[in-house]
Amino acid sequence: MVSVVPALRRLAARFAASDSGAQVVEYALIIAVVSLALIVLLSGLTGTGFSAWIDRVTNCLTGSCS
Repeated sequence: MVSVVPALRRLAARFAASDSGAQVVEYALIIAVVSLALIVLLSGLTGTGFSAWIDRVTNCLTGSCS
């Protein structure tokens, strides 16, 4: 049991020093912000509300786009 505690401390220290997960979170936040901006921009261009814009996109994807 005594040898497990130092190994866990080393593992926790390596995990805390690693920053590779932070890059994934940053990219996810960038994608989310860009997606929201596109949704706002496209709904503003169509002149309709958000739910009407979603309905129009759904109609276009199912093949009955006008």
